[in-house]
Amino acid sequence: MITVTDLARRCGISRATLLYYERQGLIAPKLRSANGYRWYGESELTRLQTIVAYRSYGLSVASINSLLNRQASTDQAKVLREHFELLETEISKLREQQRAIVVLLQDPKLLESKMVTKRRWVEIMQAAGFDEAAMTSWHRKFEEMEPEEHQKFLESLGIGESEIAKIRKL
Repeated sequence: MITVTDLARRCGISRATLLYYERQGLIAPKLRSANGYRWYGESELTRLQTIVAYRSYGLSVASINSLLNRQASTDQAKVLREHFELLETEISKLREQQRAIVVLLQDPKLLESKMVTKRRWVEIMQAAGFDEAAMTSWHRKFEEMEPEEHQKFLESLGIGESEIAKIRKL
């Protein structure tokens, strides 16, 4: 059995964050001892790792709760797609703000130095648990659903035309 502090430490979060997740109904201890101590098992560890991963993607606690508890007709792909679109909108707004500042500063090199690179994107995907096969599948689905947006996304990573063509043919 695992204590609150040990479980939080194993997942790289604070004890307070774990207790917040408990108050929000995302996780519950396997049992409580007579003195009120919380004890967690391996299934709770796995669940918390999933919660931490979803939070790292920027999902809200409410969305995570729906996904974990499969409330109503919650579909993971739908929730993630909606969140992806929300992020894409926010990124577009931020890029517009960057462009406006670059125009004011008259320094176009600023845009190039702050962009997410292919290397960084791959690191993010790997940190999220994607292996090569999952990344290939992700690109296939992106290409199938939104080919023009997929092209724009790959260009935004600073990938050359020949490599973009290879990726899009996957």
